[in-house]
This record gives sequence, C-alpha cells and structure tokens, in this order.
Amino acid sequence: MNEKPVLVILGPTASGKTELAFRIACKTGGEIISADSRQIYRGMDIGTAKPPKWMLEEIRHHFIDEKEIGEPFSAGDFAEQAAERIRELRQRGITPIVAGGSTLYLEGLLKGFAELPQSNPEIRARLTHELERHGAETLYRRLEALDPEQAKTLDPTKTQRLVRSLEIIEISGTTVTALQRKSSGTPPGIEFTVIGLDLPRERLYERINRRTKAMMQAGLEAEARRLFDKYGEEWHSKQLNALATVGYRELFEYFEGLNDLQTAEALIAQHTRNYAKRQLTFFRNRLDVEWIQAPVDEAEIEALVETLCRRIA
Repeated sequence: MNEKPVLVILGPTASGKTELAFRIACKTGGEIISADSRQIYRGMDIGTAKPPKWMLEEIRHHFIDEKEIGEPFSAGDFAEQAAERIRELRQRGITPIVAGGSTLYLEGLLKGFAELPQSNPEIRARLTHELERHGAETLYRRLEALDPEQAKTLDPTKTQRLVRSLEIIEISGTTVTALQRKSSGTPPGIEFTVIGLDLPRERLYERINRRTKAMMQAGLEAEARRLFDKYGEEWHSKQLNALATVGYRELFEYFEGLNDLQTAEALIAQHTRNYAKRQLTFFRNRLDVEWIQAPVDEAEIEALVETLCRRIA
C-alpha cells in the first residue's frame, strides 16, 4: 500500500488547480478526488468550471457528475466518502490527488468536524423568521459582530450557513470558529500534503474576469436558461441551495427581469472575485497550507508537476 502523503491542491477559484491536478494524475497514473461542492451535480457544467470532457475521459475524476440537482450531499458526506475512496485507490496501487476549492469539503476531509450542537427547532424558527422579516444582511452583520472569522468565510447569500452559525452561538454560548478548532482530526491512516496556489490579487482578478467572459462565450446563458426552466419554481422558493451558486443566480435574476445581461455578466465576475477573497481568508485562517506561487507559463507548470510528483509517487 502506498503510504506517502496524499497531495491536496487547493486555492481560490481560477488559480489553476484543475490543470495542475490533471497533469500530475497523468504523470503518476493517479485519479482525482474533486473537492468542489457544485461540480458533483449533473447539468451544472460551464458555470462550475468543470474539467472539459476530454480530461474527464482521460483521467477518472471522483465526485463529478455523481448527483442530480436537489439530491442531498453535505460536507460531512464528502469527508467520509472521499476518505473511503482514497483508501480504495491506495489499496489498488493508484495515487489519489485531491483538488478543489470548496472550503467546508476540504476542512472536513483534512481536519474532521467539531462536535456541533444539534439544531434547536425554536431557535431555528425564530432566526428564520428574522431572516424573512429583516433580510440576510441584518443577520450577517450580527454574525460579523459575534464571530468575525466565520462571517469572513460566507456572505449574506449563504442563508443556511448564516442561520446555522447564529443558532450554534445561541445554543452553545460559543462561536463556530472556537468549536471548529476542537475538530476531530484527519481520517485514520491518511496523511496529507496540502499545497495552496497563490498569485497576486490583481492577476487572480484578471483571470476571473477572463474566465467569466469565456464562460459566457461557451454558452453559460443557455445552460442557466435550461436550469431556470426546469428548476425556476424551486429556485424562487429557495429550495435548491446548489442553484444559489455564482454564475447561475445572477443569470436567473436576469431571466426574472431584475437586471440586463451585461449587468448579470459584470455581477458574475464581481461575485466570483468576492468568493475568491473569502476562500483565501478561510484557507489562511482555518487550514495548514504550504503556499506556492501559481505557475504562469508552460515551463513553470512542468517544473511544479515534477516537484510535486517526486513528493507523492
């Protein structure tokens, strides 16, 4: 059995994780464990920046296209199932490579989860009523005052996590951040080498802007329209958390006449930049990461692939 550490490649959206993981998997004969909470859903392709079809055919990617939109799948489910698949791959002599940017997926796999209090129906109902009456921004400001570190990892659109974070504070008398520091630890028998792709903020934002344009040119509006036609009612009643994803919600608002297409595209880029900032805050505050400069040309990519392959193969 391969006892070398499992490589984890994380970083903000558009930092180059997908290509780097793919090249390392090609060199090592490995398979990729995708730590992306939206790529697991079928039909959400362009907007989630899924690897292209040829990549998926050449290298097995786990947790991509495995669920229908609306099927429940939590960070806890991912942590448990990803650890199982890592063990199975190692038993077969295959190198697993974890790559992605979903903060809670990665935290669950790398650190385990703290013992959080069970939900209290009365508190949950009251907070939900406050959310409906006063809006998410009001609850978000409260969380910022009570647990600023947790607040930095989400925004007012993450209403489920917002309500849950405030509920935990009321029940336990302490914060999610404090509780998570007492997490249950890594999966038994698995060690990780955690690499973070870092690049100057200005360059990252340029990449995000370019990728947003490329997604629109690749047909993101038509993909979002298909999803809106199928799930619009559930979206309106906030029943499908997956569709609150950046890239879809802005276009859904356009379809509802709340803005024009140009504004929707600008908002997708802006909200993606905001998301990248929150990812970086989470990774730097909550995970133990070895940060390296993201490669910017072919020579740098090749050199980094060789370096990382030597550490895991």
